Amino acid sequence: MSSILPFEQRKFPKTLVLFDVDGTLTPARQSISPEMLDLLQKLRQVAVIGFVGGSDLSKQQEQLSISGENAIDHFDYAFAENGLTAYRCSKQLASQSFIQWLGEEKYKNLINFCLRYLADIDIPVKRGTFIEFRNGMVNISPIGRNASVTERNEFEKYDKIHQIRPKMVEALREKFGDYGLTFSIGGQISFDVFPTGWDKTYCLRHVEGDGFDTIHFFGDKTYKGGNDYEIYEDPRTIGHSVTCPEDTMAELKKLFGI
Repeated sequence: MSSILPFEQRKFPKTLVLFDVDGTLTPARQSISPEMLDLLQKLRQVAVIGFVGGSDLSKQQEQLSISGENAIDHFDYAFAENGLTAYRCSKQLASQSFIQWLGEEKYKNLINFCLRYLADIDIPVKRGTFIEFRNGMVNISPIGRNASVTERNEFEKYDKIHQIRPKMVEALREKFGDYGLTFSIGGQISFDVFPTGWDKTYCLRHVEGDGFDTIHFFGDKTYKGGNDYEIYEDPRTIGHSVTCPEDTMAELKKLFGI
């Protein structure tokens, strides 16, 4: 990546453009298109760019790399798990741990409740990996993260009608209201549980030292309760609500003339 200009030599050196991953840079849990990757590299010549997603870095690598390249090399900032795992110019920054913050006993209470609740949910399909522990959060999926793309799409439609995820989130808020946790619905099949304040705005602390005058954020789950809402509404950012990767590309071309 030797052709990448230092921040100060770009046309807009004090402008940072941050992107959600699922539904913004890529279709949900699918790979980035060559066209999107090409546009991002054009954008990187004029502004500073980064991605911020709730998934762990390995999943983001799968989605944002083409031909096995290292995805973080295509961005100036890479924020996995909302910034709990963070990279600047391909170098890792300090990380945080959810389980250390919460404590083993409270974590066990939370997981035991979720396991019982998930066992009692009656939905058309159940697959595997219903609870996924990550460095900065827990991801919970009633259908299971091993569901196929078709099964994910069907569950998303079912969930909109039967409110499976919102009902489980409400039960968790009622049970663990004193734990200092946030429950955030994102993607098609799951929701995240993390300490309040560890939403996507967490990543902004990593960029404060670079003195950006303008921070744009692009996301598709920008409604209240969606996992892009907090950073979209944050006064430090200019929020852009998009519906799909093609929408993101159109907005970028209009905004930056690339």
